[in-house]
Amino acid sequence: MPRRGRIPLSERVYHSLRRDLATGIFVPTERLGEERLAEIYGVSRTPVREALARLQADGLIERRSDGLYPYRPRLDELDHLYELRIVLEARGIQRVSTESPETGRPAHDLDLIRAELDTWRTLRDNPPEPGPALVADEQFHTTLLTAAGNTALAEALTAVHSRVRPVRTLDVPTPDRIATMTAEHIAIAEQLLSGNVKGALHTLITHIDISRAHVLARAQRALELTKLARAVRD
Repeated sequence: MPRRGRIPLSERVYHSLRRDLATGIFVPTERLGEERLAEIYGVSRTPVREALARLQADGLIERRSDGLYPYRPRLDELDHLYELRIVLEARGIQRVSTESPETGRPAHDLDLIRAELDTWRTLRDNPPEPGPALVADEQFHTTLLTAAGNTALAEALTAVHSRVRPVRTLDVPTPDRIATMTAEHIAIAEQLLSGNVKGALHTLITHIDISRAHVLARAQRALELTKLARAVRD
């Protein structure tokens, strides 16, 4: 029996591998062999095998004919994941007027939204680099759902982010796009805090749709370049 408070090896490997997949340490064309992963994480193959099974169930890795690889969404899957984002996040905003059954007060934690508003006003004055901008963007949307008072919604969005992130990291935003994203985040937060739910919902959906268009266009371009590269030789 494991000691109380001690994290099982498979759990540690699961979270480490999930983190490394999300941050792009393993490229999509890299086979996830048990023996090599066991060496990387300093464990035997058994906890690695258990972690891989969980990650496959999560949809973060996929099995091909020669083994397991990081999940790579098709274009239509990317589109569907963004559609799911809209459903999840729109529901979060709609919960602004929902009362908590425990307190009888609005379920939304407006303090969390105020904190995000302060963060993005600071980022507006001191624009982040493209890499940190992606992390901050995901955090903004996850915080909005957390503030909605339904942790299941926030957890579902985190799973969507994990599946889309490998593609989004290829879509490096320009300074102009970062500025637009910042302005839209500020507008969403201000509209929520002022009680303008319809305005916040419209701004949010437009914001996600623009992101979807950029990511899909970038993915389509990457596929075209790959096909072109296969048609020529050095």
